[in-house]
Amino acid sequence: MASWLSALARTREKISGAISKVFSLGKKLDNATVEELETVLLQADVPLRIATDVMAKLNRAFKSSSEKPSEILRKILIEEFGEQGGFKFGAPASESLQVILLVGINGSGKTTTAAKLAHDAKKAGRKPLLGAADTFRAAGSHQLQLWAHRLGIDVVGGATGADAAAVAFDSIKAAQSRGCDVLVIDTAGRMHTKLPLMTELQKVARAITKKIPSAPHETWIVLDASMGQNALNQVKQFHEASPLTGVVITKLDGSAKAGFLFAINQDLKLPIRFVGLGEQADDLVPFGADEFVDALLGNESSYKS
Repeated sequence: MASWLSALARTREKISGAISKVFSLGKKLDNATVEELETVLLQADVPLRIATDVMAKLNRAFKSSSEKPSEILRKILIEEFGEQGGFKFGAPASESLQVILLVGINGSGKTTTAAKLAHDAKKAGRKPLLGAADTFRAAGSHQLQLWAHRLGIDVVGGATGADAAAVAFDSIKAAQSRGCDVLVIDTAGRMHTKLPLMTELQKVARAITKKIPSAPHETWIVLDASMGQNALNQVKQFHEASPLTGVVITKLDGSAKAGFLFAINQDLKLPIRFVGLGEQADDLVPFGADEFVDALLGNESSYKS
């Protein structure tokens, strides 16, 4: 299983020098160090407003706290995420089916994420089913089938070009008839600027609601971490088309722009549910602000999963 520390290595490389300087300071925080630290936070794709806020809090805390500089900075960064935690599959509360809908643009990692989520649910003692509603690409459905076979999870799909909403509807029927309690539905990648494709996504959501009025219970957008703040506009557009309940970050291990995660809760008011630390099935883990910040700062106490 990949570690938080290794996954954030590329982002940490950008800020390590300035962070080390702050950690070595006594009670004096000079303007040059503040500017240097703010600059490297921006280079790691921390939004300007948030980087400025962190610096202001750090300045105030240095004057009044007896804590080590490293601990002050750590606490400030964790607080920037607010009160949110990752998602964990627990024991089913009832006989009802939990439906999770995944959305996002092409190449964000939705299909792989769908399989990994179902795997996570299975490990938690749930009975998952995968819905292959990405009928636009034959490769997408085939990829999900391969993952499902590898992980021992059933999948329901349709032919290339089939009605995605019908596939979603059939997936719910299949899940109910097979006694499944988690259904993860993968949808086709679509550009957030293309209205017809977003309208189709709304149709998929309506088909799910027809079968289970309270569903989808979760609608998560999958974002590629390498896009940094450029991914934030995607979230706004998808949120308008199909209200989101959370975000999944993929490919964190290949990104030097992990700082944009700070903006997801503050600017978009959405919780980060899972993050991808690597390519293996167990490398999709619930998000934790403590783990993220520890790995970002290079703390030896960083969690391994």
